[in-house]
Amino acid sequence: MRIGFDYGGTKIAGIALGEQGEVLASGRVPTPRHDYAGGLEAIHGLMQSLERDAGQACASVGIGVPGSVDRETGFVTLGNSVWLHGQDLRGDLARRLDRPVKIANDANCFALSEAVDGAGEGAPVVFGAILGTGVGGGIVVHGRLLEGINAISGEWGHINLPTPGASERPGPTCSCGVDGHTEAWLSGPSLAADHTRNFGGDLSAPQIIEAAEAGDADAESTLQRFEDRLGRSLATVVNILDPDVIVLGGGLSNVKRFYQTVPPKIEAHVFGDRFNTRFVQNRHGDSSGVRGAAWL
Repeated sequence: MRIGFDYGGTKIAGIALGEQGEVLASGRVPTPRHDYAGGLEAIHGLMQSLERDAGQACASVGIGVPGSVDRETGFVTLGNSVWLHGQDLRGDLARRLDRPVKIANDANCFALSEAVDGAGEGAPVVFGAILGTGVGGGIVVHGRLLEGINAISGEWGHINLPTPGASERPGPTCSCGVDGHTEAWLSGPSLAADHTRNFGGDLSAPQIIEAAEAGDADAESTLQRFEDRLGRSLATVVNILDPDVIVLGGGLSNVKRFYQTVPPKIEAHVFGDRFNTRFVQNRHGDSSGVRGAAWL
């Protein structure tokens, strides 16, 4: 049995998986925000609950966290959960849980989950692309997570929007402080902000999607701009990585039209005369991150 945790800003989710990926137990607790020691205790209590419900002890634990994870120290940086910064999270958890602990960025966990037994199952190279509050990504090659020497592989949200038009320069400011990054165009809040810049109002991303489905011309225009930008951005990923599968995650992965409208827009910017990469929705939904942590 393997146990995984998804350490989010508002909740900590846990899952116990059998050897074939079957769910033996699951649970979640509120995140003790700005309380590092409290977070360790919350995870310890949740692990005990999972082992009790599954009827067996786990051999190892994986945990997915927001931000970049230093491969040598296990310290978390660049994430919104600032109380984790500068802490030996991997070591402290290993001591508290009395188990070996592996730790990875939550987007990497999503990609691993979908590559092992999700929408990218069996594919040699899988790119997991998350479109939610932010824009994240992860790369899995032959079933193994590719983290990179700087622990930033898959961070396509922090490259500039490719081939920007005049109206897209310099672009809105990203969460990292740089103008024009992909995250500043393709997150849920960025979709809403683009609509407001062009048409006013304060519609949320789900409201814009609903309005487009109802035939609203302004909302439709916003979605078409989004699809074009998504196609350009993912084409850059394809030109560098050439994945077999791109698995979409995050709240915007639920927009069904994207799986018909976006592939041709990717293909238009891909080098060469063929585009065989599959562009698919995730299989495990909100559970992908915590499942991927268990597969670590």
